[in-house]
Amino acid sequence: MSVHHKPPEEFMAPSGIGPELALQGSRSQSILGRLLPARRPPLNGNAGACRCRTRRRKKLVVVLLRRGFDVLRLQGEEYVILHKQDQLWWRAQDKHGNKGFIPSNYVTEKNRIEANSWYCKNITRTEAEQLLRQEDREGGFVVRESSQKGVYTVSVYTKTLSATGDIRHYQIKITDTGQFFLAEKYTFGSIPDVIRYHEHNAAGLVTRLRYAVGPMGRCVPATAGFSFEKWEINPSELTVMKELGSGQFGLVRLGKWRAQHKVAIKAIREGAMYEEDFIEEAKVMMKLCHPKLVQLYGVCLQQRPLLIVAEFMENGCLLNFLRQKGGALREAWLLSMCQDVCEGMEYLEAHSFLHRDLAARNCLVSEHNVVKVSDFGMTRYVLDNQYTSSNGAKFPVKWSPPEVLHYSKYSSKSDVWSFGVVMWEIYSEGRTPFENRSNLEVVNDITRGVRLYRPHRASQSLYAIMYRCWHEKPLGRPTFSELLEQIRKLAENPD
Repeated sequence: MSVHHKPPEEFMAPSGIGPELALQGSRSQSILGRLLPARRPPLNGNAGACRCRTRRRKKLVVVLLRRGFDVLRLQGEEYVILHKQDQLWWRAQDKHGNKGFIPSNYVTEKNRIEANSWYCKNITRTEAEQLLRQEDREGGFVVRESSQKGVYTVSVYTKTLSATGDIRHYQIKITDTGQFFLAEKYTFGSIPDVIRYHEHNAAGLVTRLRYAVGPMGRCVPATAGFSFEKWEINPSELTVMKELGSGQFGLVRLGKWRAQHKVAIKAIREGAMYEEDFIEEAKVMMKLCHPKLVQLYGVCLQQRPLLIVAEFMENGCLLNFLRQKGGALREAWLLSMCQDVCEGMEYLEAHSFLHRDLAARNCLVSEHNVVKVSDFGMTRYVLDNQYTSSNGAKFPVKWSPPEVLHYSKYSSKSDVWSFGVVMWEIYSEGRTPFENRSNLEVVNDITRGVRLYRPHRASQSLYAIMYRCWHEKPLGRPTFSELLEQIRKLAENPD
């Protein structure tokens, strides 16, 4: 586990204060303080040393996203990055000279495509269509990444073709000389220039780009903790609102942190886990930050039961969501859910982190129906033998590959097997895999090469992806990176 050295005192936020600080000075500056702490004098009154340090780094970034209801004016503010303290929190200075830490996933370099209000990186074709239909405005559009890396697509909504609305997708193309264009060859030196032109001219598109549709919260990522190096949370800062349910470790409740941010609070039942080991691992898990992972914010150690504070997901468990609403979801949306899970798992794979218990019950659904992977790595700390032993009744036999069932050998390829079962759960609308078979019968079936059947809502090409995850040998299974590429291609070419 990497150790981060604390920054000099003059750049630290006051004790116990996170990203929602207020700056000293006028009211017009107070919003900036939601991400930056109040300016503090340098040590020993050495103001000159501080100024020199700032001049050394000139990288300018712009805030992309809003956080909460009271940070609306923050979007578009510019900061100079002083130091990338780690990959998640950067030390920065605003235009008034105030210094502090900002979450790196809330900013981008000023001239990058991400700085534009019409761009959303983490959005699928299906999700783009949903946003545009919800907005229901002629010429509404978003710009997103295509299934091809480095290629961008403009999705446009129009009612000129039908009263119910139609969506067209245009790939932004590039000439041999590096010029960008859309439907007709009106070429420009940058993508923003292409968009600006088509905001005033249809020029081959079904309609001109009239209205940039924002991501409506679905692209806003959680931050890794509430502030830099803050992983322990004071329980007095939490307000419990209502019970959400119970899980493997204990009760889960909806709460608020500092009466402002909604969070999920998991109370760990005494004797349910190896607490000391988990606390150390939690510090690492907090640094795993991705839009398709449920973010761990911190833990409360000052009382028992131990409390885990995590991102709150409004629509709850994916399994229940599928059972209640799966029949109303189009096939394209089911594929989008598979893509969400695969993106989260690709990130874990790239960071050499294993889930070990990937299943629909361990994925959660946001307010905008984005699926995020939850409870990654937690099974290592369970004390329940029925859950951790392949002989136990609670062990997830129906989601496990042969090498786990017989030898307890876990790898990213065992997670790939489980992902194939999650895809099956999604396309079967939440049915239980091998539902009429006992665990012992399932072990024998899997060992003999029996695999889950094709759900009636899964196409042959989709089932082929699913089936590849269930190769007997780990090396015969694809990586999550390969799976994601296949799913993206299928999403862009659904027919």
